[in-house]
Amino acid sequence: MNNIIKNCTGVILAGGENKRMPVLKAFIKINGEKIIERNLKIMRQLFKEIFIVTNQPELYLYLKTPLLGDVYDIRGPMTGIFTSLLNSSNNWVFISACDMPFINGELIKYMASKRDNYDAVAPKYNETLMLQDNESNPPKSPFSKGGLRGIVTKGGKGGDYTEPLFAIYSKRLMSSMEKAILSNKTGIKDFLSDKKVKYIRTEEIKGIDAKAMSFINLNTLKDVGRVRGFKLECKIQN
Repeated sequence: MNNIIKNCTGVILAGGENKRMPVLKAFIKINGEKIIERNLKIMRQLFKEIFIVTNQPELYLYLKTPLLGDVYDIRGPMTGIFTSLLNSSNNWVFISACDMPFINGELIKYMASKRDNYDAVAPKYNETLMLQDNESNPPKSPFSKGGLRGIVTKGGKGGDYTEPLFAIYSKRLMSSMEKAILSNKTGIKDFLSDKKVKYIRTEEIKGIDAKAMSFINLNTLKDVGRVRGFKLECKIQN
């Protein structure tokens, strides 16, 4: 029980519309195990309370994990985060997306250790530096040419990128988050721009998750095709 993060709930967001993937992303198998099952194993070592936020609860009943539906019919990850905060018995929630197959428990613990007196904790890393490091030693990367290029890169210009779907949020944000949702201002990074956020920087991330594996997400079949060193099964659901 020494790994349990106090006063924090673990949450997997599985409510995306899945428009760019012809399969359920949470059910893509990595070395024979579904992404969501792998991530729940890690979360159960870190959190006493865990939620899955989904608008298709029938698909996840077999996981025997509390399921939450969005409290507002306004789609997007911010609604899922707000729903988690509203239902959590703790003052904090750790959020991850259901299409992140390589989340790192040690990085989650490190981020949780930095949350005091902040509204949120989120990674903010320099893409150019991370990519250069990945490309300098490609055999250690699970991806083909260019290391993690095309999957981790978000901004496309090699600048700092904030990852809001591998982050920790405080209940202090609930009121302002609800107002943003009801005003259809659901961009998470814009929302956090005037909040007290502890950003976990590149050098800190590299010391724990050297290849930034935690931030890989599989949005398309092309992303899945880039993975090397792991057996992936991506079957269309009936």
